[in-house]
Amino acid sequence: MSRTFPRRTILISAAGTVALSACGNQEPTPSTPGEKVELVYRLWDEQQEVGYKDVFQAFTAENPDTTVRMELLPWDQYWTKLTAELASGNGPDVFWLTVDRFPDLASKGVLAPIQDQLSEAGIDLAAYHPNVVDSYKWEDQQYGMPKDLGVVGMLYNKDLLGKAGVDAPGDLEWKPDGSGSFEELARKLTVDKAGKTAGESGFDPSAIKQWGFLSWNHGQTTWLNWIASNGGQVKDPATGAFGYASPKSVEALQWARDLIFKWHLSPDGTRTNPPTGQATEMFYRGEVAMFDANNALLPFALPEVKFEIGVAPIPRGPAGRTVMINGLGEVAYAASKHPEQTMKLIMFLGSEKAQKIMGDAGYIIPALNGASDGYVSYWKGKGIDVAPYLESAAGATVNMPVGEDWVAKDPEINKAASDLFLDKTPVAEVAAKMDEIANES
Repeated sequence: MSRTFPRRTILISAAGTVALSACGNQEPTPSTPGEKVELVYRLWDEQQEVGYKDVFQAFTAENPDTTVRMELLPWDQYWTKLTAELASGNGPDVFWLTVDRFPDLASKGVLAPIQDQLSEAGIDLAAYHPNVVDSYKWEDQQYGMPKDLGVVGMLYNKDLLGKAGVDAPGDLEWKPDGSGSFEELARKLTVDKAGKTAGESGFDPSAIKQWGFLSWNHGQTTWLNWIASNGGQVKDPATGAFGYASPKSVEALQWARDLIFKWHLSPDGTRTNPPTGQATEMFYRGEVAMFDANNALLPFALPEVKFEIGVAPIPRGPAGRTVMINGLGEVAYAASKHPEQTMKLIMFLGSEKAQKIMGDAGYIIPALNGASDGYVSYWKGKGIDVAPYLESAAGATVNMPVGEDWVAKDPEINKAASDLFLDKTPVAEVAAKMDEIANES
């Protein structure tokens, strides 16, 4: 679910990588009956660490000779240390993996395939959300146990909507020319310092104190969804070629810019572009009424805000509503000293028991189909209806587009995309630059 520490939960990030040995230099150590084994489990989310204590207690109850020690590292340190360890042949037994980094590690042979163990354990991957299953498959082998669903939805500030006298967002539609029901609502929620809204005569776009929406450079929760909802396709599944500059993609990216500079419904990139942008904080402070966000943000947002949060589906585009699914996978180190126990842990993590422990406590939307009732109940108890996330996950979805050498290319693409949210380089030129980076061999 969550990818980073507070205030960076939904950000896409990438660090450099080094050449990895195929399987390290550690030989598995056979365990004798009754021998106590400690496995190392690596993660980066301090909130989920609390929930996993219960998961591993349950695992040890079923496997008395095996305990699990968690290693919690901040996002950047997580990848730096993991890369060095895998290169030296001394990685953690089980660790979290993201979609963008999976191809790089799978191709280097440092991950253990779990296909055979799934069959032996009677686990049918058809019982999990297909997007997450497919994200961790390499050359017809499954390497990642589907962990959770990162689903895109739209958070909104109930207090600001109440002041504006408008209904909660429902089945809204955006249109490239700005005439959709979504833009209409955003105009009513964009207010200048004199109290005029963007839909009123005399509105001053140079003195805005409250924006209706936040259009910013976060592909996972914003513009990748707009492209898909406009009928565009970032990556051709047949050829693997990227097409950020295709007509439908450029039209969606132009709309993302027009929200800022043509219709004045969103702050611009000088305030929101990573790495110093304040996008999430602006929503927390009540300066933005509607904010696209992964469900992972909820545990971090709730303690930060002084208003009631609502959840709505993202608006549908000309081609309907399509949302990005970005679930995590739990993977096994191919050179674990305790491969048998490691595989037992991986299988347990995919079980209904483990997934419900985390879901029922509100940490994740489980990747296991039908295991999310407790997640919905938990957030209902907090006054937040998260059903729109589940409904969106059951509709039209796409995976994060990744390609060859993605760990190196992704930050460069994001850097180029920052220009979309500044009124300088034409959108088509920015998109062409993104294609140049993505398609470079």
